[in-house]
Amino acid sequence: MAWSRRGKTAGIGPLLTGVVFLLLMTLQPVRLHAQDGPFFPPLPDRPLTPRDTLLLHSQRTDTVPLLRFLLPATFTEVGDNQLQDADGVLDSFWEKLRLLRATGDSLHILHVGDSHVRGHIFPQTVGDSLKQAFTTLRYTDMGINGAFCTTFTRPDRVEAVVAQHPDLLILSFGTNESHNRRYNATLHRQQLDNLVRALRDSLPDVPILLTTPPGSYERFGRRRNRSYKINPRTAATVQTIREYAVSNGLALWDMYGLLGGSSRACRNWWESGLMRPDHVHYLPEGYTLQGRLLYQAILKSYNDYVR
Repeated sequence: MAWSRRGKTAGIGPLLTGVVFLLLMTLQPVRLHAQDGPFFPPLPDRPLTPRDTLLLHSQRTDTVPLLRFLLPATFTEVGDNQLQDADGVLDSFWEKLRLLRATGDSLHILHVGDSHVRGHIFPQTVGDSLKQAFTTLRYTDMGINGAFCTTFTRPDRVEAVVAQHPDLLILSFGTNESHNRRYNATLHRQQLDNLVRALRDSLPDVPILLTTPPGSYERFGRRRNRSYKINPRTAATVQTIREYAVSNGLALWDMYGLLGGSSRACRNWWESGLMRPDHVHYLPEGYTLQGRLLYQAILKSYNDYVR
């Protein structure tokens, strides 16, 4: 039976309305309401890894806002504040840290080193800042004045480190090695290796992060005739630490390189009034700044992992 013209027009109207509605839906952003179920992005076409569990969240709640602060105006030739971890040595720790926020379990970071650590301000600044984001995290330090990396190769000191049951080890040495005027890079490398091997034998699954020293001056003369010059061996000491980290599967935070290296690191600290008169150690404000920088570098790497 033939349709009338009026019937055809009446049938086209709802059809056009439906087409227009569909076009509008493709142009408008999707708004989810409280009663709607969660929206999940598509999963990758490959087996999932632990990091891929983040794809099940519509919002990335695992990242932590970075601490932002200004360096003193006298600081120049400053680099990018990043941990160096091309092999993903710290990935297992980042995953534990990510899960920590959901499970409420505890993790322990142990910071071992020389007098810069023994003074507590540097490591405690890192730890206090991290605990604001990860409330059940423990961050402790174990430092000895005048320590070389060999200082901690004694069996009783290795046992003391192992007894802390750390999930991450941070090792901060180099200042005292650089003040040996007969510094030998080969010997320093062997001493580093002795320490790392001793720790790995007892803590095989614990990742290790090495840091480089901030820089220091040498003293010449006595009292009224005393003068100071930048310690020329710090650069060689730092290079040994860098090369050892890369060739032995360790993560690295290069504070010395970050803050100007051989040309500016020492000058940046001294000209900012953040070093003590001995030109080796730092005022509380200097150690606080070092702690903030290490904390910032740790968070950057953590956020890069969970993204």
